[in-house]
Amino acid sequence: MTSRKKAGKGLSEEETDRVVEAQGNNDSTWGQPVRAVRATPASLHIPAELAARAAFLARLHKEESLEGRLTRIIKERVELEEVAFTEAKRELSLKGGA
Repeated sequence: MTSRKKAGKGLSEEETDRVVEAQGNNDSTWGQPVRAVRATPASLHIPAELAARAAFLARLHKEESLEGRLTRIIKERVELEEVAFTEAKRELSLKGGA
């Protein structure tokens, strides 16, 4: 195995390539394969009036499709709530430690 150039630093890309190429055919250097499962799209039922309002706003914002618009809105909202949740957890842990 190659040695590191500087203590505390990771291997360079070239060094990593050399290590992987040297160990590539040796099955004992590899762990169990990782299986990835593709998520299937979910169906979502929304009231007709809400769908009509969303379609109007999608056209207003020149979105290519209502599905794309809704996906983007949901993604943004989930990200906002994840940030808020992380902040709330951090604040609680700071209060608990004080």
